Amino acid sequence: IFQEVKSSDIAKTFRKAINRKEGICALGGTSELSSEGTQHSYSEEEKYAFVNWINKALEADPDCRHVVPMNPNTDDLFKAVGDGIVLCKMINLSVPDTIDERAINKKKLTPFIIQENLNLALNSASAIGCHVVNIGAEDLRAGKPHLVLGLLWQIIKIGLFADIELSRNEALAALLRDGETLEELMKLSPEELLLRWANFHLENSGWQKINNFSADIKLIDFSNSVKDSKAYFHLLNQIAPKGQKEGEPRIDINMSGFNETDDLKRAESMLQQADKLGCRQFVTPADVVSGNPKLNLAFVANLFNKYPALTKPENQDIDWTLLEGETREERTFRNWMNSLGVNPHVNHLYADLQDALVILQLYERIKVPVDWSKVNKPPYPKLGANMKKLENCNYAVELGKHPAKFSLVGIGGQDLNDGNQTLTLALVWQLMRRYTLNVGGSWRGSESQ
Repeated sequence: IFQEVKSSDIAKTFRKAINRKEGICALGGTSELSSEGTQHSYSEEEKYAFVNWINKALEADPDCRHVVPMNPNTDDLFKAVGDGIVLCKMINLSVPDTIDERAINKKKLTPFIIQENLNLALNSASAIGCHVVNIGAEDLRAGKPHLVLGLLWQIIKIGLFADIELSRNEALAALLRDGETLEELMKLSPEELLLRWANFHLENSGWQKINNFSADIKLIDFSNSVKDSKAYFHLLNQIAPKGQKEGEPRIDINMSGFNETDDLKRAESMLQQADKLGCRQFVTPADVVSGNPKLNLAFVANLFNKYPALTKPENQDIDWTLLEGETREERTFRNWMNSLGVNPHVNHLYADLQDALVILQLYERIKVPVDWSKVNKPPYPKLGANMKKLENCNYAVELGKHPAKFSLVGIGGQDLNDGNQTLTLALVWQLMRRYTLNVGGSWRGSESQ
């Protein structure tokens, strides 16, 4: 009896501890059956930031006047996404022309019509690389906070990162270090490029580097680097227009708040300067001081998109032909992989498949068993790292030939490891084809039942 009483006490105190976490809201489970004994939490800070971003992005859209502007301090957001229109609009803002506007139902929103809109939004989100597994139209219609915020963050992030890509922004080549090739720079993820960009400007200002501003980059804790706002002051001062280009107004950053002793007041002063650039989005002073990685990442990405302050290098031995950009076919494959939630996220189709980890995860998605004890996982040793990756690639080809029964004549592990485009695509195409056939087969099976 004593044990039973004590065990229930521990459960209660554990739940109280979760609820006490500042800025975190806890809710019941995802259904009436699961709500007892389970909790889902979401961040009030994220909700506040996303609402303000959406309000600004859609303020002039007549199709969203029935929900925009939303109040960031209430649950307006979770109700606003219920008819699917806001989600469709945000997807088109992140990746233009993903959804034909004529396909969005905007009038006479019956339950059936709303279901169509939500399915359109989910399918389109998946098509641009969002991971939407376990999110259904009914979840969005009910406005389940953790699912709504999770999907919105993916959509917003894709839009913020769209131009942090060398093939779309050649001026990023200015971030090349001594002895570094363009090909090596192209392999960096958008988060890593963003960190490189911020540090490029901080070095030019004479300020110390930022170690990390996102949990997505497995480096050192970021909060210690920016929570005092001083790095941000220097970054804003570096990227603010100097009025040197024709038709460009000069914007002066007031650095007086730099010497403020209180962190929150200093952060507020910094954000007032960011507002001069039209970039006071995503973070509040409290988010800066706490070092919220997701919102700080979005804040810096927005700064980059509006004021990159980079000049394409001239008179350098750079092979610009490498910057062809991905084809529609390559983008389709990459987005398909990301929509399945592979880890790590695929930013560059060939470079990110060179250790075959993503390919092996895709085998599991098509019901080909993978013996993970045979797989080498990162971090790889400095000596022999490529050999470990090659072993993974050889295993991936072996699985493709035998259990999967793919046609892989003339394709070896070395080809995947080298990033051979034609042969890598040959394997990826067969993976996607098998996945599509499996999904189609499961639909037919459920219909026959």
